Amino acid sequence: MKGEFTAIIEAAPEGGFWAICPEVPGANGQGETVDEAKQSLTEAIRLIFEDRVEDSKRGLPSDAIQTVVAI
Repeated sequence: MKGEFTAIIEAAPEGGFWAICPEVPGANGQGETVDEAKQSLTEAIRLIFEDRVEDSKRGLPSDAIQTVVAI
């Protein structure tokens, strides 16, 4: 599955670039180039979703049904 998100990238006053993703609160990245900022943001989004999945699975009963939905 592939997800697409909005990346808002701006030049940082101290140099380089910073990026945020409005669909994923707390996701931000930075880099010396636009590509580095995008890659940093991508990693932040991935880590946030991994953490949310792990957190939501804590305490689930063993008979809980786990499946995939695509949007």
